[in-house]
Amino acid sequence: MADPTRHPASYKDPSGFIFQASGKFYRQVNKIYAAHYDLLISSGLSSLLQQKKLLLAHKEVKENMLHSGDWYLTLLPEQIPFTSYPYEWCFEQMKDAALMTLEIVKVSVDKGMILKDASPYNVQFLNGRPVFIDTLSFEKYDPSLPWIAYRQFCESFLFPLLLSHYHKTSIQPFLNSYPNGIPVNVTAKLLPWKSRLNPGVSLHVFLQNKLSKKSKNAGQANSFSKNKLLNLISHLEGIIRDLDNTDKTEWSNYYAGSISGGEYLGKKEEIVNNLLQKVDGRKILDLGANEGFFSHLAAAKNFDVVAVDKDDQCINALYKKIKGKNITNILPLCIDLMNPSPASGFAHNERASFGARIHTDAVMALALIHHLAIGHNLPLSRIAEYLFALSHQLIIEFVPKEDEKVQLLLQNKKDIYPQYTREHFENIFRERFTITEKAQVPDNDRIIYLMKRSTEI
Repeated sequence: MADPTRHPASYKDPSGFIFQASGKFYRQVNKIYAAHYDLLISSGLSSLLQQKKLLLAHKEVKENMLHSGDWYLTLLPEQIPFTSYPYEWCFEQMKDAALMTLEIVKVSVDKGMILKDASPYNVQFLNGRPVFIDTLSFEKYDPSLPWIAYRQFCESFLFPLLLSHYHKTSIQPFLNSYPNGIPVNVTAKLLPWKSRLNPGVSLHVFLQNKLSKKSKNAGQANSFSKNKLLNLISHLEGIIRDLDNTDKTEWSNYYAGSISGGEYLGKKEEIVNNLLQKVDGRKILDLGANEGFFSHLAAAKNFDVVAVDKDDQCINALYKKIKGKNITNILPLCIDLMNPSPASGFAHNERASFGARIHTDAVMALALIHHLAIGHNLPLSRIAEYLFALSHQLIIEFVPKEDEKVQLLLQNKKDIYPQYTREHFENIFRERFTITEKAQVPDNDRIIYLMKRSTEI
């Protein structure tokens, strides 16, 4: 076995930490957490949460793999195929992660335990649904004390959701600017005046903001109780369930109307279906997935799909679809290819960049290239280089300049793209890929290619 390596983001909790060995992630439980861990197991809480698919399953390993003096136990959790972060989730994913966290609190209290922290970074998406991954976040419950993670829950879950709800805007800018949660005073300033009329917002934002300005020694907190806690959790659940940031964007219903209507889509579907049968491997990255029509196509062929788009409303719609249909092999994420998630955290190594995390067998780039080349002035050579680095197989669509969608992009800008032609596109991509198959969409000038990475490079 290769030497274990401690994860650079796992340093804040003395209860234990994550490490990697031979390509697998493990969790060390330290002696200081032993009593809480034993209660988690003996109370039946761990098994109950796993049965409800709320907590990531794990196996106990009786081996001190890092030869640590603090070691109590090693856990081998179920492995997450792709690690995503809250600033890559759409509104509905964040909402479901918040509601799941509150549900865990309710279940835990009945077993004599409670969550000591409530960070969205303790959540991942697995098989189409959120799951809590931090086994060491549970501690023995004292009914006389208020929930210690309440403030963190508000800053990390509730406040971003409220801001997105009231402004009908993407949740990502808030999460990117405040990765550890939005402070209550900032939230109070950013929320519109009408939000004060909502009793829940008034209580959890404006009253909390007012109290936070008072001296911490102004008085002792009133005695808490289990009933008060459960009432608080129910109140938060009610507020969050009613939140919605649905709004129409320019990319909503992209495949509706004109050449992108049902007839065109049916012909394109037939071509893509045929090409998917010739793709090796089981993992696909769908770039510019929109509302996921072709992601569903790949998923139906048992590919595991990571579907990304910069439009959070499109990803919202896709997430709702997979949730409603119980589709387990599509992970929708909000990723802007012109500004993808960078490496972040202390020394830039707590959270890896999107490019460093994604490992895929094939990329689909349908109705995308013209947005990059003309919408963002990216040279075709840069696009080919980027796709070459992502995968050795590529299903890609070229949309010619005469196409109405390209003409829309050119409507308010000067045409400075004389090299945006099918011939130049093919020549550029042949420098890195072999074109194994291409098909023109009937009654249309769009062409869809299957390309494989050239072995000569």
